[in-house]
Amino acid sequence: MNEASVLYVRTDYKLDDRVVSEAEAMASMDYLQQTANERYLLAGVFGDMETEEVDRAMILFEAKDLEEAKQISDEDPIIKGGYYRYELKRWNLMVFPANN
Repeated sequence: MNEASVLYVRTDYKLDDRVVSEAEAMASMDYLQQTANERYLLAGVFGDMETEEVDRAMILFEAKDLEEAKQISDEDPIIKGGYYRYELKRWNLMVFPANN
């Protein structure tokens, strides 16, 4: 992780009962993978993947500031499509992994 970067947590909340198509879900996955190739990023969903009952997601990623974090979030196809809204918080890391 770049020392000048800060970690942000984006929590996504489903807006309604519309079903996200496979193409839209893949576009979002592709966007997040491309973003992960450029910076630290972890993403996952809350729910049951087997039944496809997913109502929330969380993404932890680095950005230089809140403005960049919002830009990254707003460009995600799942957000642009209006399927989810998000809450964005700066994450202040307080416990660090041991250097083994």
